Amino acid sequence: MVIGDIHGAFRALAQVLERAEVTQQDTLIFLGDYVDGWSQSRQVIAHLLNLSESHNCIFMRGNHDTWCEGWLRRRDADLTWLLHGGSSSVDSYDVYDEEVWQRHLGFFERLKDYHVDEKNRLFIHAGYTSMHGPAREMYSTNFSWDRTLWEMAVAMDPGIKKDSVLYPKRLKHFAEIYLGHTPTMDYKSEVPMNAANVWNIDTGAAFRGKLSLLDADTKEYWQSDVVKTLYPGEKGRNKD
Repeated sequence: MVIGDIHGAFRALAQVLERAEVTQQDTLIFLGDYVDGWSQSRQVIAHLLNLSESHNCIFMRGNHDTWCEGWLRRRDADLTWLLHGGSSSVDSYDVYDEEVWQRHLGFFERLKDYHVDEKNRLFIHAGYTSMHGPAREMYSTNFSWDRTLWEMAVAMDPGIKKDSVLYPKRLKHFAEIYLGHTPTMDYKSEVPMNAANVWNIDTGAAFRGKLSLLDADTKEYWQSDVVKTLYPGEKGRNKD
């Protein structure tokens, strides 16, 4: 089970887990960006920590998670982060509790850059640029920031087969790749998208989209309501 970018939408997370009828037998792989956007970033992290005690959970690191981790460690907020949703996360930690802060900091510190499962499927927040795969990536920030992997996949001629010399070498390392980071709404899609062997699960929960959960085996997916309707009076990461 693969879950896209949550961005502080605890209500959407609870909703989509219930709709998918997730059980303790399911492995849950979260693609990162747990915070920044809607008003419940702290509640999202608390819930994920509790969930990991009863379920097999694997957590990727998103770019917003790196920002939030830095704030929890230094107690000094980056202005760029605040302007890109970080202020909502700061507000969610409205009551200072050292034990909570340290527990949540530990969550962020343990996040993975990427995960490869037993079926040679890669799970990553954003992407990588090395033609030799993520293990040979020169700049680790690309794992949580790169958009070129998805842009390359979605721009490809769908008729190119994987055994063709024209098929990008970056994509040949894995049976499938699952990522978030770039909302599918940018491509006029409200549901998870597939291009080549890449699946994009970020369906714009931070903005006017929904939170999505996809079964990587069957490709069945479940979605929350439009997140904005779950947080009346809030903007999320929308500008208006």
